[in-house]
Amino acid sequence: MEVDEVIVELKKLATADHLSKLSHFGIPGDKALGIKLPDLRKLAKRIGKNQVLGFELWQTDIHEAKLLATMIMDAQLLTNSQYDSLVKDFDSWDMCDCACNMLQGAAFARNKIDEYAIRSEEFVKRTAFVLMCQFAVHDKKKPDDFFYPMLQIIEREAWDERNFVRKAVNWALRQIGKRNENLRRKAIETAKRILAQNTKSARWIAKDALRELKKKAP
Repeated sequence: MEVDEVIVELKKLATADHLSKLSHFGIPGDKALGIKLPDLRKLAKRIGKNQVLGFELWQTDIHEAKLLATMIMDAQLLTNSQYDSLVKDFDSWDMCDCACNMLQGAAFARNKIDEYAIRSEEFVKRTAFVLMCQFAVHDKKKPDDFFYPMLQIIEREAWDERNFVRKAVNWALRQIGKRNENLRRKAIETAKRILAQNTKSARWIAKDALRELKKKAP
């Protein structure tokens, strides 16, 4: 399937009703068509993995075309510079989160967490913590000590009050804590230290995480 054909298919899936709802979820609608994620996933399944087409779709600057691109790309085929280029282009939380489903599969994804967690761009920094979530949820074989440095990063960066960063920091803390009882305890200890930082962002991150993590053991 050629890129022009895919754009035609995307426009067929678009609805004005869904487009009007994007702003409610904090997603800019100026470059969007208004397509539900399940419909994008069905189209991605029809297309199959296609790295060349993925990059062509990414260059269209259509929001859903970029989402679709991340669904048909293979992270293992990305170069370091291509990886960074994709992340630099993120302009919404859903693009970041959707892409991280794929980006976590790159051999160097773990190193990107350290690199991106200190970046100034909001969605680049968010990527670091969404990658943590991806590892926590999907990589069942990782030992607990793989996540200990991530908890340290979460604690260190809990000061950031930008909405899409602090929400991702909180998300990562909760997901790591839900892996098992040991990590739940470690996450609770981390949350308590974050709470002691006594900034607006840190208080929100810690209190929200503690509410979930203290409910019961996984």
